[in-house]
Amino acid sequence: MTVIRAKILGYCMGVRRAVEGAEKALDDSQGKTVYTLGPLIHNPSVMNALQSRGLKILDAESLGQASFLGEDSIVLIRAHGTTPAVLEKLRAMKVCIKDSTCPRVHISQKRAAEWSAKGFTVIIAGDKNHGEVTGIQGFANGRSVVVQTKEEASSLQVPKKAVLIAQTTFSPVEFKAISDIILQKNPSVQVFNSICSATMERQEALLELKGMADAIIVIGGKNSANTRRLYERALSVCPRAALIEDASEIPEEFFSFKTVAITAGASTPDSIINQVEKSLQEGRYVPSL
Repeated sequence: MTVIRAKILGYCMGVRRAVEGAEKALDDSQGKTVYTLGPLIHNPSVMNALQSRGLKILDAESLGQASFLGEDSIVLIRAHGTTPAVLEKLRAMKVCIKDSTCPRVHISQKRAAEWSAKGFTVIIAGDKNHGEVTGIQGFANGRSVVVQTKEEASSLQVPKKAVLIAQTTFSPVEFKAISDIILQKNPSVQVFNSICSATMERQEALLELKGMADAIIVIGGKNSANTRRLYERALSVCPRAALIEDASEIPEEFFSFKTVAITAGASTPDSIINQVEKSLQEGRYVPSL
């Protein structure tokens, strides 16, 4: 079998930074317990590995009952970021905060704070209840609305003073459709295309695979927004597409194809990508490398 890799796949800068930060925090913990607010990234294999080293997951909504947190605790802010209210609670508990918020998400948070302070409504194109979107809303001080689809944009009453921000992992195609509708309603809306270049690069690299393989495998967490959208794009490129989290989930029929292309979401480590490639080449599931 021939396995073709997309030119760009796997870890993005923000995710790599968050994972390396967690590993360093665990290495340097000196007996302190290391926590992360929600899953550090949306990849079960990576999270299982970190949890086996002692990383614990906190629910941001339950911080009020987390009386066990204190000066002997290290809390990691994941790549998606969090709200100012949550940060204030953590400071009050005197925990050691390690901020792994993606720099691109930080920019959106600052924009939300700055524009909402000027009296503007911050329209966020993104997935409702996604950690990044919730965090940005927190910085908008109650002056925000989330739009997930072009249908929602069509029914939205756009305020006279508004700006549009995108979730960094949002669909570029959906964002364009939403922004066009909003600008038709109010041409004065300032649009910030804050979709991460890593998201667009992976989508564009996937498009280059069209016609080159019998099937496409997308590797990544099934609860990852960017991986899910990558899979949706794969289906438009090739009718034989599969979304898997690791090599154990490779569909049996994929081993019979002559050529398989692989790509991976921004929260997928090299080790899993390598494992999938090796399994395909050997015509069987390879448990570990």
